[in-house]
Amino acid sequence: MYPKAYIDYLVYFHGDRDYFECHEVLEEYWKQTDNDIVWVGFIQIAVGLYHHRRGNFKGAQKMIANAIAILEAQKDTVEKLGINQKTLLTTLQTQLNAIIANEPYISINLPIQDESLLTTCKNACNEKDLTWEKNSDLTNNFLINKHTLRDRTEVIKERANQLAKRKKKNRGSF
Repeated sequence: MYPKAYIDYLVYFHGDRDYFECHEVLEEYWKQTDNDIVWVGFIQIAVGLYHHRRGNFKGAQKMIANAIAILEAQKDTVEKLGINQKTLLTTLQTQLNAIIANEPYISINLPIQDESLLTTCKNACNEKDLTWEKNSDLTNNFLINKHTLRDRTEVIKERANQLAKRKKKNRGSF
């Protein structure tokens, strides 16, 4: 009923608080599908929390405020995704207020109201040996700084391939 990427997002979000991976899986899905703006709202929640956890209050504030604006206008879609939209917006506003006040990051949970979605996500967490709704491990440097510490070999290789293709195409068009 729900896209696999969305379930993966929820598992990363609530299982190991890997907001970087939340962003990655949902952005890829968003780009490959209908480009529905609701996905951008969820991506921005993850990015905002990633920034907040790293102490980037300005980036966190911008992302969470954007997410609120998007998800406020997407009530029906948010509800169809098994999330209580009103509770979500309240949770995000509380988080935004904490960010504005320069308060330290604390983990939040998305208010999943569809019991079958919740069960699916909890089972996926169990399969990965993750604890559902466990707080972020603030001592895990890789989790907190993943964007700078991950292996980018494949990304760099793909960019080089795409650049070579464009150059080849441009040479052929003269």
